[in-house]
Parts: sequence; structure tokens; C-alpha cells
Amino acid sequence: VQLVESGGGLVQPGGSLRLSCAAFGFTFSNYDTSWYRQAPGKERELVAAMTSAGGITNYADSVKGRFTISRDNAKDTVYLQMNSLKPEDTAVYYCNAQHYIWRRSSYWGQGTQVTVSS
Repeated sequence: VQLVESGGGLVQPGGSLRLSCAAFGFTFSNYDTSWYRQAPGKERELVAAMTSAGGITNYADSVKGRFTISRDNAKDTVYLQMNSLKPEDTAVYYCNAQHYIWRRSSYWGQGTQVTVSS
């Protein structure tokens, strides 16, 4: 069982990045998915979430209108499109998958660094 993130990097303010998180070893379509982030010295916070069927999404106020979560159940992958990036978006971004019924079944990716700086 594994979640593998990719797509992080260094970007200038106002730029864009697209994070991907690929799932291996479990039935991805039965899992709600989320993106979290953790900046140095701060607690991990929820950025965006999407239900297993993709019908409901939720965003942190700080990213509404700039970030978009999506998923492709045929590819067992969840994405986070990040536009108009700000320095305060700098953090390690983690994806999470949690079974839509059995909530104790939850997996985390290893994290990918996003740095927004000029």
C-alpha cells in the first residue's frame, strides 16, 4: 500500500504547480482524498478534500479560488492544481486517502516540497 506524490518544486510568486498523488495497493475509488500541508514550525493543515466519487469538495479559506483538487479513479490518482501561488503557500504537501466508510483505513504519502520564492 502506497501513496506517491510528485510535482513539487520551486516557483515564483504568482506561478503555478500541479501536484499528483498516485495510489498503489488498495481500491482507490473507495477512498476520500485530501491534500494537507505543513510549513516549518506550524501544524499540518487541511488544504483541499474530495469525496471518493468526486462529488463533494472542500477547501481551506486561504486557497479558495486558487487551488483545485481533482481525481481520476481510472488512474488511481488525485491532483492539486495550484495557481497564483504566494510565499505563504510554501510547505511540504501531503496527500491522504481515507476509506469512505471505514475511517480507520487511512494512508499518507511521503510529502513533496513546494517553495514559493523570487
